[in-house]
Amino acid sequence: QLFLVESGGGLVQPGGSLRLSCAGNGFSLDYYTIGWFRQAPGKEREGVSCIPYRATNPNYADSVKGRFSISRDFAQNAVFLQMNSLKPGDTAVYWCAALESPDADACSVNVDMGRYHYWGQGTQVTVSS
Repeated sequence: QLFLVESGGGLVQPGGSLRLSCAGNGFSLDYYTIGWFRQAPGKEREGVSCIPYRATNPNYADSVKGRFSISRDFAQNAVFLQMNSLKPGDTAVYWCAALESPDADACSVNVDMGRYHYWGQGTQVTVSS
């Protein structure tokens, strides 16, 4: 069974940083667009960031631009989400997901989540003092 595994969530104070990791279990992430999504209590799931499989032109939600950075490491078969200057509003469950996209050089956080083929189980991020 093919799925993704997230790690790196936890409790952090406002202004702090966390680095989330997303690894492929049973398959290579090389030819997939990878997206990060989150869902806060009482809110809809939203796209946070994505990176196309050539790792060019990553895309970010306006709410995280300048604070979050997405990257991928082909040797480790992993994608990372570096989250800096965290705010209480970033508190949510975070998921990564993989999308087979014909576009190797661009992606959008506004793509229908239903197009993503594989998902992880999610990791909790809590920003609180």
